[in-house]
Amino acid sequence: MNARQEELRRRLAALGFDEVRFARVEAVPAEDLRHWLAWGFHADMAWMERTAVKRLDPGLVLPGVRSVIALGANYWPGGEAGAPGLKAEAPRWARYALYEDYHDTLKPALVAAGKTLEELYGAGGADYRYYVDTGPVLERGWAERAGLGFLGKNGMLISRRFGNWLLLATILTRVEFEADAPLRRQSGEAKTESRIGLLCGKCTRCLEACPTEAIPSPGLVDARRCISYQTIENQGIIPRELRPGIGRHIYGCDICLEVCPWNRFAREGRRMLLAAREGIAALSLKEILELTPARFAEVFRRTPIKRLKLPGLLRNACVVAGNVAAGTDAGHELVAPLIRLAAHAAPMVRAHAVWAVHRIAGAAAPQLLAAAREEETDPAVLAEHTAWTAETGATGAARSSAG
Repeated sequence: MNARQEELRRRLAALGFDEVRFARVEAVPAEDLRHWLAWGFHADMAWMERTAVKRLDPGLVLPGVRSVIALGANYWPGGEAGAPGLKAEAPRWARYALYEDYHDTLKPALVAAGKTLEELYGAGGADYRYYVDTGPVLERGWAERAGLGFLGKNGMLISRRFGNWLLLATILTRVEFEADAPLRRQSGEAKTESRIGLLCGKCTRCLEACPTEAIPSPGLVDARRCISYQTIENQGIIPRELRPGIGRHIYGCDICLEVCPWNRFAREGRRMLLAAREGIAALSLKEILELTPARFAEVFRRTPIKRLKLPGLLRNACVVAGNVAAGTDAGHELVAPLIRLAAHAAPMVRAHAVWAVHRIAGAAAPQLLAAAREEETDPAVLAEHTAWTAETGATGAARSSAG
């Protein structure tokens, strides 16, 4: 590897990137992405389908592109901070959400990286483009090709140095670099055409651990069943059959990452490009259920959670409440705020509040929700009321028959 390229690597690492690797732009295998889209596993993320052609051909994003610089920022906090939400009823947040929005905090370093590219290689501003998880780029595919890690059976990039805890950024450039080598299969492993699970061996912990069965086969994630999709990208009603599996996950989910044995190599990140938001993990579920618009804006400013908006977070909090307090009684402290949310302005919030009250209060729920039901006109919310009435009736009939 030439000295100038190594100097570029050193300078980008000094900016705060924990991984700096290079790949040549070559043909991208299209079959996996096309199948994933054809099967509808992208749910309603229509932009994935709209940008598929560009994702498969970086030359459509940057004409004349020759190389990809794959960058990684380690966000593993280390120690007990690695498991936010340890209390029995505490909501659980995806770890990256406990920082200021990485899309924003990584950008200044990418701007500086571009200036370094210009300085060392005489590139112009039109000779490169950078993205942080937002452009029509297959970030994990290029990171795998550049040797940052391998594509795990959980569909994530897994690093031998940092486990599952890398945030990825990508620079497409017309500058030609020497390519870093991708990881190789372990000796003794059966050779297959697929590079999915390259260093997973026979381990299937991630597939087995997913409570909503969102990983039907290695490397293939069905967003429609994924907790991260349902609690972040889904802007409407979460399917009833998936809600119990969401458990305490209020924003995103790290289950298929947490169980990976490669995390034993994870080390606490430098986090030069990240800004921790300590107060979020300390919020109680009751506090979240009682958030006002002003308080939401104050607590979640500059975080990725702000993009969910208050109704989305309240919806998720209702689901978590219905799970952590299920089968207790009408006197539980979460019931009162849930009853108030059953009359919220957003039908999405009302529907999940109704579900949660029934899960917690049981037979007492219809009376507690009587006023809200009488005022209700939205079909989706009425369907929640009706579903519980039907279930209660069916249970009563079964008991009478058994008697």
